[in-house]
Amino acid sequence: MSNHSVKALPYAYDSLTGISKQVNEWHHDKHYAGYVAKRNEIETKLAELKEKAGNANYSEFGELKRRETFNASGQILHEIYYDIMGGDGSADESLDVVKKIVEDFGSFDAWKEDFKLTALSALGWAILSFDPSDGKLHNFLVDMHNNGAVWGSSPLVPIDVFEHAYYFDYGPDRGSYVDAFINNLNWTKINELYKNATR
Repeated sequence: MSNHSVKALPYAYDSLTGISKQVNEWHHDKHYAGYVAKRNEIETKLAELKEKAGNANYSEFGELKRRETFNASGQILHEIYYDIMGGDGSADESLDVVKKIVEDFGSFDAWKEDFKLTALSALGWAILSFDPSDGKLHNFLVDMHNNGAVWGSSPLVPIDVFEHAYYFDYGPDRGSYVDAFINNLNWTKINELYKNATR
């Protein structure tokens, strides 16, 4: 029996500027919680599956394995997404991650422009990640939770741009949601993720 559990929102539902209480309730309590529940369900079914057969065209085992990575990645990305918000968006220039952003993107504003363009272009996620293969930060475009990720990289700032994350508040104006997300970032927490990724 799998026992992944839903992590509580680390701040009040109505505490974010520009992201409503209603969206946080739906997004956290329904969408994110749904990924956790399905991950548990899939892992349990895989353990109990009696007739195990693999086939690239179709097999129950193969389909469960595909949905396993989708739901596991959905859980992980949402947990980081929620954990790094709750701040005022101010990025202290003395933080290691901010220094690295300036080093790799040329300026903080250049990173922000690239991040926003990535978020506007993605189906599902834009993710500032540390890639140990070149020692640099990148804004990766990830269309599905498990489609577009770069092996070995560590997600630092993932923004969910599926419509459930913003349509209630902004309709088709995704750009304003991206701005609101950036303005709610807690850069101290992001710096902790960066330090863990580069240890």
